[in-house]
Parts: sequence; C-alpha cells; structure tokens
Amino acid sequence: MILVTGGAGFIGANFILDWLSLHDEPILNLDKLTYAGNLDNLRGLEGDSRYIFAHGDIADSQWVGGLLALHRPRAIVHFAAESHVDRSIDSAEDFVQTNIVGTFRLLEVARAYWSRLEGESAAAFRFLQVSTDEVYGSLASSAAAFREVDRYQPNSPYAASKAAADHMVRASHKTWGLPVLTTNSANNYGPYQFPEKLIPHMIVAALEGRPMPVYGDGLQVRDWLYVKDHCRAIRLVLETGRPGETYNVGSGDGKPNLDVVLAICHLLDELRPTLELGGYRRLITRVADRPGHDTRYAIDPAKITRELGWKAEQSFESGLRQTVQWYLDNPVWLEAVRARIHIA
Repeated sequence: MILVTGGAGFIGANFILDWLSLHDEPILNLDKLTYAGNLDNLRGLEGDSRYIFAHGDIADSQWVGGLLALHRPRAIVHFAAESHVDRSIDSAEDFVQTNIVGTFRLLEVARAYWSRLEGESAAAFRFLQVSTDEVYGSLASSAAAFREVDRYQPNSPYAASKAAADHMVRASHKTWGLPVLTTNSANNYGPYQFPEKLIPHMIVAALEGRPMPVYGDGLQVRDWLYVKDHCRAIRLVLETGRPGETYNVGSGDGKPNLDVVLAICHLLDELRPTLELGGYRRLITRVADRPGHDTRYAIDPAKITRELGWKAEQSFESGLRQTVQWYLDNPVWLEAVRARIHIA
C-alpha cells in the first residue's frame, strides 16, 4: 500500500487517479479537506476496494501513527500543503502550520514507523516530499535554469515554508538515515485544479465575462508542467530514485503570464466562441503587481532525464488545450467548487 497525503487536492488527486489506472496496489489518502481539498475529484473511485480515505490532519501525530500501524504502507508520498502565494501573503500562519509543522510531525511519525520495520520492508520504505521550484527564488532573464545544487532563496511566505519543509526532509535523511526523496516541480496545470490558480482562474473569469486580471506587465515567466507528466515523474522517482536525492521536474516550456492568458483566450475563441467584439482578450485587465512577485522560474530537468529517463510528454500547447477542454466539459464540478467558496 501507498500512503498519500493531500490526495483530495489538485496534484494529489491526479496522482491517485493515475496510480489506480495503472496499478492494483491500494492507496490510503490522508486529507484534512481544507478549502482546496475536494472529494469530488475522486468521486469515480467510490466503491473501489483499492482506495481508502482518512479525514484528518497530518500534524496529528497520534492519528497518523495509528494509520501507519494499521495499514503498513511501503511508502509515503507527501502532497499535503498550503500552496497559493497570494494567500500566504495575506495570512502566512496557515502555511507555517501545514507546510512546516505538519511536515515535521509527519516525518517524525514516519521515522518512528520505519525504525520498527525489518529486513526488506525497512530497505524498501520511502518518504517522497513533493515540493516546488519557488524555493529557489527568482531568476534573471539570462540566468541558467534551476538545478538541484542551486541555493534556496525563497521570496514568499509560501516558498519559505516549502523550503523549510524540504530542509527538514533532508535533515531526516542526513541525521537518521530516513530514506527520503524530494521532487521540485515547475508550475502545474491540468484537470481538477482549484480555480484560484492562474490558468483555471482565467478560464472561469473568461467564461463568465468577468475581467481577467494580469499582475503588473504580465511578463513574469513560469515553466509550465502538465500535471499528468508530473505524476509520471513522481511514480518514477518513487520506484527508482536514489534515497537522499532531489529531482527537479520541469518541461522547459517557459511562458510569460500574459502569453498564457492570451493562449487561453485564443483557445476559448475557438472552442466556446463569443459574439463580443475582440473576443475574450477584451477582458484582460492589468492590476497592481503583488508584493515580492518573482520575475522568472525555470527548471532544468537534466538530472531526472539522465538518471531516470523521464521527460515531459505534453507540450504547453497540447496540455493547455486538454485543460481548457476539461473545464468546458465539467461545468458541474466547477459549479460545485465555486459554491463551496467565493472565488472572485
């Protein structure tokens, strides 16, 4: 069995769905079900004996320890995190509690569990930390893409909290030998993403005829990674990655935010045309830049390609088309998400 934390969220849910489409090995999903946790993402697994859901907090050490003792997973894949930069600027404490304290307590419980395993079970156990490229900070336009050996220089409370969690993961390996793995991925997009993030937020705003807000000049560059490519990388790292190692997962598909928004408008003009003059791009609105907005992220995936044979299969164009089509095809899911919490 695999234990997944945060499996009702965007990337975690995609990972679980992909895993169970490929494997018969069961998954235990631990999720606190905060605002972005959505069991509708996994509704298709109802009645599937390979899937178990446990509602609770990863910071509850006694509860998590009991689940480990009962289900005896061979690995923990740790997705659970507060992840929205804007929210971390407004209220950083939730990010400290979940991303730092929660990860620390999960590591402590995992270490205690692992220490009681014997023989092949102990040797095979893995703890995989799913992290972000934002821990590396911001890149100049001419700078080389982030590599695993680059220094952490987080610029937002979110990035700082993930950096702290990554350091605790590393320390657990260096100090006690816990067999950990870390992945730092580029910006993910795809099905089931909560519509506060750039791509789904813009799709929803456009479909409703509302302003599509772009921060500042819109020239902030991000490396965009289709979520199913990311899930495939995580599966590969889990099975063949070297304990103690970090693997950067990126597509090399760097795009300015404004270009991303324009591409969404172009696809919607094709797939859901409007009679309004100027099409959807007329809705693009510039707003004041957010504090500490990083100029550029770029991930160098050379290590995971060289050592594990992974590379992104979806281009940004193909992945974005699939994503826009998914949101057009799933209005019930989207309306249910929007009914749970106001999204401006």
